[in-house]
Amino acid sequence: MITEIIVGILAFLGTLFVLFAAVGMIRMPDTYLRISVTTKAATLGIGLLLLAAAIHSYEIAITAKVLVIILFILLTAPVSAHLIGRTSYFSGVKLWKHSVMDDLEGKYNSSTEVLSSGEEEEKNKMED
Repeated sequence: MITEIIVGILAFLGTLFVLFAAVGMIRMPDTYLRISVTTKAATLGIGLLLLAAAIHSYEIAITAKVLVIILFILLTAPVSAHLIGRTSYFSGVKLWKHSVMDDLEGKYNSSTEVLSSGEEEEKNKMED
């Protein structure tokens, strides 16, 4: 009885977060915000749905597999989102027009495809 309630709550919350990710994909104005929404909301939603499935199964083998899958998703989703965002930025995808700050502005040389950390520029300014 209590297990079914827990599974139901986890499945409901997981579905809700996946729905938020889908709505965020439609509502967010640029690629970078869409990446943020899907990485956070969808990862949490899928994790909760998998956790509900693991609790519902009552089998150690399935629970172990689900926990490994959740760990894999938590490790790979931020890395893949970062790489997609970085590639988008370097290929020229524009930020939203109301974006407040562009942290990479002036730090990427598109002809050499080198990203400077900004420390070199600060050292040059201090030397001058």
